[in-house]
Amino acid sequence: MRKSSSGSPTSWTDTCPYADGVTVNVLTEIVIDRPVSVVAAYASDPDNATDWYVNIVGVNWKTPKPAVEGSLVEFTAQFLGRKLVYTYEVAEVIPDARFVMRTADGPFPMETTYTFATVGDGKTLMTLRNQGEPSGFGKIMGRLMEIAMRRANTNDLQKLKSILEAR
Repeated sequence: MRKSSSGSPTSWTDTCPYADGVTVNVLTEIVIDRPVSVVAAYASDPDNATDWYVNIVGVNWKTPKPAVEGSLVEFTAQFLGRKLVYTYEVAEVIPDARFVMRTADGPFPMETTYTFATVGDGKTLMTLRNQGEPSGFGKIMGRLMEIAMRRANTNDLQKLKSILEAR
């Protein structure tokens, strides 16, 4: 794992297929100068996604709020020049530690995982992992999609850091 002392996001991409069929595994992390409780609460609330995810342009709850295991949330995104609409199911919520969403629909069945850990005095290490098996457009674009995802994730975490540290 690569780490940055500057608090800038670091990332790496694994491109080897895994036994469970995962062929895209993009992990990005950043240190945010805010307590875990603040970072986790903000990042794990889908209503905030349009504020810090560069490519997400809409959020539509399919089940009542808040996000709990089993909640369904539809996201609309612009990615690589295409409009993507997909529904995530919240798969796991461990307050102040882990938040996992999965989708089986759309052009890129994917799992998104956030983890949160205290580092230093009141700082949070947040990781953002996207993994899945692209199909259709995503499968054709292969490596380009991974590079674009890594770049987008890095930008997203930097934006999240800026928002939270400005509070």
